[in-house]
Amino acid sequence: MGVNVPKIKLGSQGLEVSKLGLGCMGMSAFYGLPKPDADMIKLIHHAIHSGVTFLDTSDLFGPHINEILIGKALKGGMREKVQLATKFGIIHRGGKGEVRGDPAYVRSACESSLKRLDVECIDLYYVNQIDTRVPIEVTMGELKKLVEEGKIKYIGLPEASASTIRRAHAVHPITAVQFEWSLWSRDVEKDLIPTCRELGIGIVPYSPLGRGFFSVGPKLLEDPLEGDVRKIYFRRFQGENLESNKLIYEKICEMATSKGCSSSQLALAWVYHQGDDVVPIPGTTNIDHFNDNIGALSVKLTPEEMTLLSSLAENVKGERTMVMTWKDADTPSLESWKAEG
Repeated sequence: MGVNVPKIKLGSQGLEVSKLGLGCMGMSAFYGLPKPDADMIKLIHHAIHSGVTFLDTSDLFGPHINEILIGKALKGGMREKVQLATKFGIIHRGGKGEVRGDPAYVRSACESSLKRLDVECIDLYYVNQIDTRVPIEVTMGELKKLVEEGKIKYIGLPEASASTIRRAHAVHPITAVQFEWSLWSRDVEKDLIPTCRELGIGIVPYSPLGRGFFSVGPKLLEDPLEGDVRKIYFRRFQGENLESNKLIYEKICEMATSKGCSSSQLALAWVYHQGDDVVPIPGTTNIDHFNDNIGALSVKLTPEEMTLLSSLAENVKGERTMVMTWKDADTPSLESWKAEG
């Protein structure tokens, strides 16, 4: 492909990853039914050989089957070539999700992930969602023990408020925070991005292509796949919101054409240009789409083009998500929790 994928330091604790990551969720969950293992392993190996070595999964994806898939893909010497990130914190019972950050669950979830992945150590272990019933210091205390025991190397947080990030970082250094950041999802820019940069924490944007919208626009959901939750849970993909957002996509396509790149490359380049501490993790189940994403590394944007792109997406219609965000992610203080306990 002729694209060199640079390595960067993610956070300030020493973790080095490829500037582009690979989100593996869609291979097993949420955007359709699970894809054939053989095809996904081929894609993962292609990514690794192309220089994309930062793989992102979670015990939630499937649940569990995505971690098992990644474990299979890392056989035959592949484990040593990658930086492996997974997550814990959400379990499903009776069709409902339950968030847990208590120490016993932190430990059992980690040990279960290690078995499914069939690895001895997880490079970057994220909290998948903040348990607002448990002080973040308590969750972090158990994660710190897992680092000391060599079961995980680095700790990451999900969408979390600035105060939660600070409290967690005071217990043990946070290497990365993962949150949605893209042309049309920018609520993290006021408080979370500055907090991460002040503390030397790496930034990992998920859904940098607007959950696929900036790749193909409204056509994404013309024939929705069984198991695809986008049109159900994300209002940007519904009714009048979708019709309005279609205009944003068309303007981005026009700009992409003038620059000789695809719309997804342009949108992804906007994320890349946010800084050397930013590592987006676009997901895909298609090698051609992966190649398109990696080509975004070669798209150069001037400050004027960055401003223009930002302005194009200012009028997005619809809520970013219908589930918990960083705005809801504060936890009780350790003192009040102990007093109640």
